[in-house]
Amino acid sequence: MDWSFAVTALMSLLAILNPLGALPIYLAVAPEGSTKIVRQTSLAVLVTLLVFALLGHGILLFFGITLPAFRVAGGILLLLMGISMLHGDISRVKHTPEEARELPDRASTSIVPLAIPILVGPGSITTVILLAQDATTWFRRISVLVAILLSTVLIYALLRGAARLHKLLGRTGINIFSRVMGLILASVAVQFMADGVLELLPGLKG
Repeated sequence: MDWSFAVTALMSLLAILNPLGALPIYLAVAPEGSTKIVRQTSLAVLVTLLVFALLGHGILLFFGITLPAFRVAGGILLLLMGISMLHGDISRVKHTPEEARELPDRASTSIVPLAIPILVGPGSITTVILLAQDATTWFRRISVLVAILLSTVLIYALLRGAARLHKLLGRTGINIFSRVMGLILASVAVQFMADGVLELLPGLKG
């Protein structure tokens, strides 16, 4: 059994989703103790990730994108997001200042912007598509689905305890965690790019 792939899938998803990093935004836009918003956000994350895990290959075929090219492009995107996390920032790929100014005007925040794009953005969609494409065995396919499920459960638990966690860790603690996740994400991104380049240019393998 390919346990290394299972661990990589889970850590990659957790790094790009970065649920702890989303806590300050959640606390700013959601009523305290709102179980409904937490449940809707978690469900939206789960459904979105599953859809792209299952349909990602068809999407690439529809647009005529080869998997190696997608690996390189996705790796660059993830690397930029990882660098932003290392600096303690929220990547503009996930969330822009213009979107932040619109938050108070939204009637519902559970799906937009909390689930999409704060938690599930282009980076996590790219990650789950690439993981699904690498899932060439039944064990790997199950590993990707389990990683999505566990990530969603963790998001639900963290959002439910958002106020206590934010008070316990503080902004500094959350930033430290985000930087660690950023380093993991950057490493995954480099691996994606390296694999993609070697597939596009097989002569480099020697």
